[in-house]
Amino acid sequence: MFNQSIYVELMKYYDLKKVTRRLRNNQTHSEKRLWKVLRKRKISGLKFLRQHPVIYDSNNDELFFFIPDFYCSSLNLIIELDGKIHEYQVESDQKRDEILRSMNFNILRIKNDELNDIDKVIEKIETYIKTIPRSPKTS
Repeated sequence: MFNQSIYVELMKYYDLKKVTRRLRNNQTHSEKRLWKVLRKRKISGLKFLRQHPVIYDSNNDELFFFIPDFYCSSLNLIIELDGKIHEYQVESDQKRDEILRSMNFNILRIKNDELNDIDKVIEKIETYIKTIPRSPKTS
C-alpha cells in the first residue's frame, strides 16, 4: 500500500528542489556578477553555493525555508544581494535575518549598487570573513 504522507513530504522536497533550480537558472544580473567572484573558491579559498535552501522548520509535510543568494557552509555564511525590492520589505528581511542568526548563520548584505565597484565588494566580503570566529575544522 502507498504511504501518502511520505509522498506529500517527498513532493514538498521535490518542489523545493525545483524552485532552487529555477532560481539558479534565472539569476539576476547582480547575482551573475557576484557569482563570477565567488565561484571556484576565488575568495579566501572558500566554497560558495548559489541558491542553496536553508530549512528552518517543518510541520508534518510542510517545509519552512529560505533560499539565500549565496551560502558558504564552512563559515555558515550567507551573502544576500539587496536590490530595490528590499527597500520595501525591510521588516521581512529583518525577521528572516533574525531566524537565520538564531541558527548561527552569519549574514552579509550587499546592495546591488555596491557591485559597481567589485573590488570594494571583494574587500567587504574578505573583511567580513575575518570577523567570523573559526572552529578548528575551518581554520
